[in-house]
Amino acid sequence: MRFEFATPTRIIFGAGTVRETGSLAKQFGRKALVVTGRDPSRAEGLLGDLRDQGLEAFTFSVFGEPEVETVEQGVRLAKRQQCELVIGFGGGSALDASKAIAALFANPGELLDYLEVIGRGKILSQPSVPVVAIPTTAGTGAEVTRNAVLASRQHRVKVSLRSPLMIPTVALVDPELTYLLPQAITASTGLDALTQLIEPYVCSRANPLTDALCAHGIRRAAGSLRLAHQNGRNIVAREDMAVASLFGGMALANAGLGAVHGFAGPIGGMFPSPHGAVCAALLPHVMEANLRALRQHQPSSDALGRYEEVGRLLTGAPTATAEAGVEWVRQLVSDLQIPRLGTYGVHREHFPELVEKASQASSMKANPVALTAEELGEILERAV
Repeated sequence: MRFEFATPTRIIFGAGTVRETGSLAKQFGRKALVVTGRDPSRAEGLLGDLRDQGLEAFTFSVFGEPEVETVEQGVRLAKRQQCELVIGFGGGSALDASKAIAALFANPGELLDYLEVIGRGKILSQPSVPVVAIPTTAGTGAEVTRNAVLASRQHRVKVSLRSPLMIPTVALVDPELTYLLPQAITASTGLDALTQLIEPYVCSRANPLTDALCAHGIRRAAGSLRLAHQNGRNIVAREDMAVASLFGGMALANAGLGAVHGFAGPIGGMFPSPHGAVCAALLPHVMEANLRALRQHQPSSDALGRYEEVGRLLTGAPTATAEAGVEWVRQLVSDLQIPRLGTYGVHREHFPELVEKASQASSMKANPVALTAEELGEILERAV
């Protein structure tokens, strides 16, 4: 057995902890670039806290999922203002942008030097400037991951900037920041979190540390996602989902993902679609396809037993089967009114290109079984 585990130097979790940002940030410098989502007014309290601690803050808003050009603009602003740290405040897009900006700020050259697939794939040589990552959703776990997903309009694809040197210095997770999320965002981000617990648990690179995180996270998400969706101010449910998201981020960063995320990147690159909702639409069909392929081609695989355990964790029934887990997820996706992929413009004529791109995706490499092009096409057929 051999595995590695890397995560932020500090993880601070708890209701109200966002109000500690100023005192944390001043340990790293006096000028901060604050990367937010499309509505920077949500960060007013944070910006006030930074000012109270004597820091100068420059805001940079990310509209939608970050693009290559977005990161380059952020780097130029950070350099012009001589920032010493980056604070990411928002959903996965804002956090990914903050990590990419901090990495490129500290390394020579341009972004395309380091991007996989569309770039030159060089390895980052210098640690990022310090990053304080503060999620305002409970889904991506981006506050503890070592990559940033970026879109390229020119190439119609999403790609990653990836390095252990990109892990945020501090992850500050405050469940209070999720209380006012709309139901649709609670649903899509929550199912993204659940996907990022199930895929690392059954993937080919699972290890004992990620197993423990995933099992605990799945149990919390299974008990609380519906409750958080029904009542956003359910404090216990919101806390559970914040834990689930955090644990999913640590698990995927140290084990891997699978076919759901293998498809989600290409779909997101080709069609305007929320990442979490895409993952949710795919999840039950990928689980079903993996089970079928494992039983046909690898009947002695350890992943089959892991899928049985997923069924027990989701349903809470000690005798539940893997199929019961698939059906539980299918019903949850329906109850939370997740749109089908066709809603975003995905149709049969797109399947060959999506299957080809998904087959090349880095996430697909950790899927517990190699799926054929026909099997991948069938997943899309069922999800559309």
